[in-house]
Amino acid sequence: MKSSLVRRGGLLAAVVASVVLAGAAPASAAPGDGSAYGVKVDVKLLGQNAVKAGPFAAANTAGPTSSSLAKVDLPGVLTTGVINAEAKRDENSGAVTAKASTADVGLPLLKAALGTVGIKLVEAVCTATQKGVEGSTKLVGANLGSVGAVDAAPAANTQIKVGLGALNVATIVLNEQIENKDGSLTVNAVHVKLLGEGLKALGSGDVIVSSATCGPAAPPMPLASGAGLWIGLGLLGAVAVPVGTRILRRRSARA
Repeated sequence: MKSSLVRRGGLLAAVVASVVLAGAAPASAAPGDGSAYGVKVDVKLLGQNAVKAGPFAAANTAGPTSSSLAKVDLPGVLTTGVINAEAKRDENSGAVTAKASTADVGLPLLKAALGTVGIKLVEAVCTATQKGVEGSTKLVGANLGSVGAVDAAPAANTQIKVGLGALNVATIVLNEQIENKDGSLTVNAVHVKLLGEGLKALGSGDVIVSSATCGPAAPPMPLASGAGLWIGLGLLGAVAVPVGTRILRRRSARA
């Protein structure tokens, strides 16, 4: 009987210990992904060769989690200063933050329609927590030529039509927010869409400046990690003590 109790006690303790230690393992990496980049270009301007470049300064929660680039110079299309991007996950809470900032942005591809277009800083931020996913855009010193100044924090999916004479040749989307099928959110701070290759058109394709994608948040670290680990060990002790006491009592009874 004594050996039976020992085996039962040892088995129960092993089961509890395995549950505690399993809970102490890091949370799963999926979901909880995030990514960001500074610039991506895929355009065919009228009378010129196609330009496909980027994403520049790409970062991802899987690594590298941060990236920087001194400048981008695509003649006739886009110029930038310093680009910084990061995508990080908090292993305890499961929260994900992705951010991209691009300085000194120029868009010469829009010069024929708008004149000189320049933005001192273009930033996209995406944050995923257990409460949900949200994004935002910040523009510093934005001047869109003949369109003029725009809000520093434009509303989601703000659209600006770009005309050349009577022809609509492009659309500029500020703080573009795309809800993806997997539950993640993509924030494109500035998205220039060229609409065609007609005789009076600028060209076709897309230019994206500062993009961040995140979410949904990963599950938070299980209770048995950190403080929860000590609670689990306390439960293990609570189970082991009665088993040991019962064995000692049987020994005393036989003595």
